[in-house]
Amino acid sequence: MSLSEQTSTARTDVSGTAFPTPAELRVETLGPCAHRSPLATTDAHEPFTDERRRVLVCSDAEELASAGGTPPSFEPAGPRARIFFEPSRLTCGVLTCGGLCPGLNNVVRAIVHRLAYAYGVRRILGFRYGYDGLAHPDVHVPWALGARDVEHIHERGGTALGSSRGPQDVGCMVDTLVRLDVGILFVVGGDGGLRGASALAREIARRRLSIGVVGIPKTIDNDIRWTWRSFGFETAVDAARAVLAAAHVEARDAWKGVGLVRLMGRHSGFIAAHATIASGDVDFCLIPEVPIRLDGPGGFLAALDARLDAEHHALVVVAEGAGQELVADGGPAATDPSGNVRLKDVGVFLRDSIAEHFASEQIDGVVRYIDPSYTIRSLPTNSFDAQLCLALGQHAVHAGMAGRTDLLIGVWNQRFVHVPIALGVAARRRVDLRGELWQRVLESTGQG
Repeated sequence: MSLSEQTSTARTDVSGTAFPTPAELRVETLGPCAHRSPLATTDAHEPFTDERRRVLVCSDAEELASAGGTPPSFEPAGPRARIFFEPSRLTCGVLTCGGLCPGLNNVVRAIVHRLAYAYGVRRILGFRYGYDGLAHPDVHVPWALGARDVEHIHERGGTALGSSRGPQDVGCMVDTLVRLDVGILFVVGGDGGLRGASALAREIARRRLSIGVVGIPKTIDNDIRWTWRSFGFETAVDAARAVLAAAHVEARDAWKGVGLVRLMGRHSGFIAAHATIASGDVDFCLIPEVPIRLDGPGGFLAALDARLDAEHHALVVVAEGAGQELVADGGPAATDPSGNVRLKDVGVFLRDSIAEHFASEQIDGVVRYIDPSYTIRSLPTNSFDAQLCLALGQHAVHAGMAGRTDLLIGVWNQRFVHVPIALGVAARRRVDLRGELWQRVLESTGQG
């Protein structure tokens, strides 16, 4: 039975979302933890996690009642009193893969510092350019990382390790881990990178090797399932809000001016929705979860005309994955090296459609179009994301040292938790059109 089939037969919460089954929530381990944690002998005064306690999946009493029986729960993240690896003999590896996102350097720094300072791990390898560096270490020689090497990398955007897209040979990558005597691999990546991490963990298990694989979810779109917040998202919303303020000025100061801003969000409109609410000036928020009807009564262009007649300007936000049904050309969808569908540029399409509509209706209006995507994703973090990155990196280290594998570090019900990768990437998190977030967007914009 597939994961999706298992989920479809599980109990559901009050919104109809399937609860994970106990099997789906179970975290894989490499074996018994035979070593006493060095944290027990330091003056850090760090409390150890009580593994008898769990973090409920359910978030309110009605959901708890609907779960019935033993409620589903996540394993809590945190340091363990006993660990699987002997730190002084351990080699760890870390890589970043996929697109850039604010906070990549912060996470790498947190992992290296925790391994070196708290556990005393002496050999840490940074694999260059994602899985490509793990598959071809002779071309991209791994970087021997010490605490001083990463001391200031969090002050800049991007990733000091480099990144790449595209699948690599799993067997070849495991061979590299064995050859370099890596005991734990930390993978900082999105759903594609995490699927790759899970494939590595499965091949490692097939070979009966004692190598842990721990994922830190990286998606600026905030669309990883079973985690409340992914790093980089808050920074993206902050930066988008500043862009919206500029676009609003451009629109407001022109007769029938339209400020059109394209934001990130391939499949989920969280950045667009939160930036809209934070701005307070947006008139239309277009996201992938809601199909766009362009023409006719009740269509977007008619609603835009009404707004321009009433207020003489309008501010429009569109997520990059919105309106793909409008721009599809009927041919086979192109994909990037990771297998992701290459989206058509809905921002340019809307810009041209509005301009053509103005011309055909003889409307004396202007369109100011802004696409800040690459500017935003290459920024360093804001203070919220910096704190989140630190916690995610530290919890990833604790999980790896305790022999956990094939998992990612998530945030659920205000706690850090261990989420099996297969569960986390089984489906994307999307804006709930019946939820509070989208209702706040509709109330803020006044769009129908």
